Amino acid sequence: MINNTISFLMLRLAIGASMFGHGLVRLPKLDKFSGWMVKSFENAMLPVSLVKPFSYVLPIAEFLIGLLLIAGLFTRQSLIAGSIVMIMLILGTTLIENWEALVSQLVHVAIFALLLNYITYNSCALDKLVKK
Repeated sequence: MINNTISFLMLRLAIGASMFGHGLVRLPKLDKFSGWMVKSFENAMLPVSLVKPFSYVLPIAEFLIGLLLIAGLFTRQSLIAGSIVMIMLILGTTLIENWEALVSQLVHVAIFALLLNYITYNSCALDKLVKK
């Protein structure tokens, strides 16, 4: 059982670091990131009125989901939120035919789903302290 707990922790920290890092590097340059995303979708079927707000919310969501996963706080909810964010990214990625980015997003969803399936091994987490 100890190996399962350690494996869960390593995987949770890895996916948390990925999400946290994505958000962290984008937050200081939010306007530039938003402009890049809007430009990327200029020929897609999504209107700017949907892309622009999403481009501002995405880095904040990535940062917060990553932070919560690293801390192991609200882990179940964070895994579900991370999956939802990735599913929205997958939809957008397919609409602009960015097949290279799709692989990474699918891997993220697979890891979120795997962790959610084995959430009982989430012993090294703040969740355990909150439940006491």
